Amino acid sequence: MTADELRKIYIDFFVAKGHKEIAPASLVPENDPTVLFTTAGMHPLVPYLMGESHPQGKRLVNIQKCLRTDDIDEVGDPTHNTFFEMLGNWSLGDYWKEEAITWSFEFLTKELNIPVGKLAVTIFEGDDDAPCDEDSAAIWRKLGIVEDRIFPHGKKDNWWGPVGNTGPCGPDTEMFVWVGSNSPHGVAGEEPLWVEVWNDVFMEYSRAPDGEYEPLKQRNVDTGMGLERVLAVLNNKDNVYETDVFASIIEAIRKIGKYETQDERVIADHLRASIMLVANGVEPANKLQGYILRRLLRRAIVKLQPGNQEIEWESFTRDIVSAVSKIYELDGQEKIREMVLAEIDKFHKTLNRGMREVQKIETIDGKIAFDLYQTYGFPLEVTEELFREKGQEINHTQFEAEFEKHKELSRTASAGMFKGGLADHSDETIRGHTATHLLHQALRDVLGDSVHQTGSNITPERIRFDFAFGRKLTDSELRNVEGIINQKIQEDLPVRFEMMTLKEAKKTGAIGLFDEKYSDNVKVYFVGGYSAEFCGGPHVEHTAQVGNVKITKETAAGAGSRRIYMELQ
Repeated sequence: MTADELRKIYIDFFVAKGHKEIAPASLVPENDPTVLFTTAGMHPLVPYLMGESHPQGKRLVNIQKCLRTDDIDEVGDPTHNTFFEMLGNWSLGDYWKEEAITWSFEFLTKELNIPVGKLAVTIFEGDDDAPCDEDSAAIWRKLGIVEDRIFPHGKKDNWWGPVGNTGPCGPDTEMFVWVGSNSPHGVAGEEPLWVEVWNDVFMEYSRAPDGEYEPLKQRNVDTGMGLERVLAVLNNKDNVYETDVFASIIEAIRKIGKYETQDERVIADHLRASIMLVANGVEPANKLQGYILRRLLRRAIVKLQPGNQEIEWESFTRDIVSAVSKIYELDGQEKIREMVLAEIDKFHKTLNRGMREVQKIETIDGKIAFDLYQTYGFPLEVTEELFREKGQEINHTQFEAEFEKHKELSRTASAGMFKGGLADHSDETIRGHTATHLLHQALRDVLGDSVHQTGSNITPERIRFDFAFGRKLTDSELRNVEGIINQKIQEDLPVRFEMMTLKEAKKTGAIGLFDEKYSDNVKVYFVGGYSAEFCGGPHVEHTAQVGNVKITKETAAGAGSRRIYMELQ
């Protein structure tokens, strides 16, 4: 089966079950600051999972392009990728476990013809927060999954969420297919020949700020099936790299040299992911999404050049960009190729500088190895090889400690750094998010229509709002802006949204985030007749729910940019 055939079968199946197909979101989230990338199909749907009505109804289905780097060290094994496609279907307060599990079983066994004897499932085993998901287990038994193929696991394996510290969460049940040539055995989730292909999440709880789990008013179903993994299973391949979404990429790599299997797979994965990121507007940089892109490209370059072999980079880049573009129907191939080539050239210059630094180091340790990685992009394996020639070994524990410290700093730095700006989805941040709409329009009222938002960061404690403007605001201007916001809050204006085409939205006069990229169909939020803005939510239902606000500080945020701090009273 090809990827196109699997995509069509999946969409058709759930459309026949009353689902509406929705367009996939960008790889870079527009309104979910909890992640650098869209890592699952549910991320663009958070406002609707929180209870907001979706314009296309309560049953949805789509195929979402995703990117995750949590398991980057496992890339190259039979099942892990950084970039991948997720097939998903959702119930927003509609059907529940019986339908979700039954349809999953029907799709696997009837549409994909996977024998029941090759299936196993896992369920949540229960703990002090929530009981064992015996309901799911009972449904699986009724469908024909025998008792010794139903495996209970704890929160680490069979619980989803919440996004951030609070919000919707719940148990999940995962489906595995046996890919071994012998009889199925072992525990699904532990034995590697049981390959996880699908996950049904049952969002029936909300985690409160105090850590308590409360029943949700709207119970949701969120499912995800990995396209690459399922393709491998259906085509009797023992790894995802032998499927049609990798064939032409692997072919382009083999044209320039022979590589170890593991290295070839990592190169293919990282280049595919990098090209998809560039196609989604990401540029190599030293922070956030750009840092991940740079890291993926550099890891691939190092593995492409063992022993600094000569490569005709322009020709290779053209081939690899063409291969990925053809698979995923990408536009702008020349621009993608130029950006990848520029980063390759920059990395080679960095490597040369790094090599000069290496010559100065007499004794290597884990911290120095990490500094080489952080500053010059030297992967650990490259540094190890260089110093092994000097008879020295690197302290891996020390390196990992430095790496973990850096990851924690990166997580802290990236939280809430997106244009949507919410640090979590608590009531306080939702109130704060709605307040930024009023702030944005009030600034334009006082300072003129040249003002536009350039970023925000909203936590339960405060609102930070960045906007383009060339000078410091006077005290009078700040009081005026604050007064307008509080006046609109007191007027208790209704907050509503409409889905419309981008062209229709622009005709309404709706304002958008600076340099934001929008799809053809957009959501516009209206705050009474006062404010209209492109946004994905979530928001309060009327402005009185925001409560009064107080502007606490106004500072510079860079050349031609100002920053306002505001608190909810």
